[in-house]
Amino acid sequence: MSQLEQNKIRYTVACVNEFARSKSLTTIQAFTYLLEHKAINFLDEFYDVEHTLSFEDAVSDLTNVSLQNGGKIQ
Repeated sequence: MSQLEQNKIRYTVACVNEFARSKSLTTIQAFTYLLEHKAINFLDEFYDVEHTLSFEDAVSDLTNVSLQNGGKIQ
């Protein structure tokens, strides 16, 4: 596994944990929600920009992407 792939995985785990904390969800619930509403794909696709932002900004972006893809959690 490349260093970039490892970094993406670590960053995704951190973002899922922050999202879960901010929305009062378990980590599993947060991951499932983000996966179903295409936010995990968003993190992968836009990692180069997202990882330079604060976790607060990342959670906001994940929320917006999820809402645009049928999510209900604000």
